[in-house]
Amino acid sequence: MDPVSVGLLAALAGGAGGEIGRQAWEGLSALVRRPFRGADGTNGADATAGTGLAELEELEQDPDSGQRAQELSDALERRAERDPGFRAALATWREQAKRVSSEGIVINRISGGTQHGPVLMGGPFTGVSFTTSPPPPQPPEEEPDDDTPLVEG
Repeated sequence: MDPVSVGLLAALAGGAGGEIGRQAWEGLSALVRRPFRGADGTNGADATAGTGLAELEELEQDPDSGQRAQELSDALERRAERDPGFRAALATWREQAKRVSSEGIVINRISGGTQHGPVLMGGPFTGVSFTTSPPPPQPPEEEPDDDTPLVEG
């Protein structure tokens, strides 16, 4: 089974996707909280160990953490390998969650320095071009007036 997208998990945990995203996150939460069933159909000794519950809750607390999202993705994959019913339910959830990603979860961040010109914010763009003006000139450094005495130290 392919792992659940780390980007999708982080986006959903962070509230992306509006109402559909919220429903997808709730669906995943309910799925992870289901009792663990081993390959033989019985509960394990600890019904929460290795189910992904701890990773889910940690990502809920820190939705901007790519590391937490990766840990949840890995936990879901491990559980799917050991719990056939979970594997099937997770596959169904993934198909439904595609609606969220097809509606375009986009996270744009601009930081550091000064940007000049237009910024496109949105989904994947193709065939887009535009021209911009050059950046504004830097103000000249102030030079001392002719009347101002220069002080040499």
